[in-house]
Amino acid sequence: MAKKDKIPQPKSTVKLSTGDKIFNVVNFIIMALVCIVIVYPLYYVLLASVTDPVIVNSGKLLLYPESWYINGYVTTLKYGPLWTGYANTIKYTVVGTLISLFCTIPAGYALSRKDLVGRKPIMFLFTFTMFFSGGIVPLYLTIKTLGIYNTTWAMVLPVAVSAYNLIVCRSFFESGLPDELLEAAKIDGCSDFGFFFKIAIPLSTTIIAVMTLFYATAMWNQFFNALMFLQDDDKMPLQVVLRNLVLMNQANQMGSSASEMVTKQKLAEQLKYCVVVVSAFPLLCVYPFLQKYFAKGVTIGAVKG
Repeated sequence: MAKKDKIPQPKSTVKLSTGDKIFNVVNFIIMALVCIVIVYPLYYVLLASVTDPVIVNSGKLLLYPESWYINGYVTTLKYGPLWTGYANTIKYTVVGTLISLFCTIPAGYALSRKDLVGRKPIMFLFTFTMFFSGGIVPLYLTIKTLGIYNTTWAMVLPVAVSAYNLIVCRSFFESGLPDELLEAAKIDGCSDFGFFFKIAIPLSTTIIAVMTLFYATAMWNQFFNALMFLQDDDKMPLQVVLRNLVLMNQANQMGSSASEMVTKQKLAEQLKYCVVVVSAFPLLCVYPFLQKYFAKGVTIGAVKG
């Protein structure tokens, strides 16, 4: 039998009108400008951390390092407490994120159940904390009374649950787990705990990933709680260690000769940019691979028609 000739399929070409072309060009220009506004400050900080502070302070538009000056990185990386601060921050981030997930995910699921007794009053109490709090002094006294002052628990327990993240989790479970699924599981003899661990959790990898990123980012950037609840220098997180490094070099400018003062002034100016790069570098390395989860976190719980 002779092979049938293949009938060429017509190519679907959509001709854009002049108005559409103008819109696309204008849209591209606006988005390019927005990207420049967002990216250039990050690029500027990176350039300023390796450029002579005299050029940086002159107010010139930096496009490349005109005069290399890396004493800031040399001083930062040779600073002994830096690595202790990194280790402490990693510990606080890992432990704090695990505790936050253990508290937030089950609570969000429980509050999404319509048969939970006192669901609305409980949700109101959580929401109330978003607008009003007891204040810093009562929180400090509570930490002291519990006996967790100057310990790891003082860093992770006060921020274990975020009311905003809890609301996001509840909204996800309400929209992502239909009541029919629970009813079908109960007909098959599945208990509430069995449904949560065997069905709800496997179907909630997205919200777990989003909560992990939100909590880990918040824990990594913790600064004020460390100043309030920690006393020993060897327990301080990275953010406090870098802040102490900048303050120490600013204080060392006093009582120096003119030439030494100029050198120390340049070093102190550059350290401000170096500590930003050092503290943000791990998050910047991880963010491109996890960006999609941040985008999902913005739309989770949105109204769906």
